[in-house]
Amino acid sequence: MSRTAIVKDTRPSRHDLLGVYLNDHLAGATAGSELAKRMARSHRGQEEAGPLRRLAAEIGQDRSALLDIMASLGVTVRLYKVGAAWVGEKAGRLKFNGRLFSRSPLSDLEELELLRLGAEGKAAGWRTLRTLADTDTRLDAGRLDELISRASSQAGELEELRVHAARRVISQP
Repeated sequence: MSRTAIVKDTRPSRHDLLGVYLNDHLAGATAGSELAKRMARSHRGQEEAGPLRRLAAEIGQDRSALLDIMASLGVTVRLYKVGAAWVGEKAGRLKFNGRLFSRSPLSDLEELELLRLGAEGKAAGWRTLRTLADTDTRLDAGRLDELISRASSQAGELEELRVHAARRVISQP
């Protein structure tokens, strides 16, 4: 007598892949939001304080928008990824920068570079979702267009702050 094996397809579904993708973006948004808030706090009373405070608020709003989108798509938040990103951002503060109790002059430059890269990644994520919005009515195409535009503006503003920091930190007098 022959046995017939029932083979289950173990490949992840599109929904599973979207869940991984969005949770990865949520992890990045968590780290970016924490970094932006810390940068805004560390620049109180300085020229960059206002723009950094506004950017930190926007980055936090973008993270909330991502959580709303995930909920509308029925994507479960993977708390271990969010927690790892939060811990990773905190651990990133412990860098060997030649200073024990104060920020290195390079900290601003490096952190602005990270935030700028994050804004570019966030824009790419919004554009991916915007493509899906053409066929998935759970996604608001107009809202995604706004988020794409805001991420692009953030990247531009972060680049200006980064260039200013680079001039201040590593340019010759």
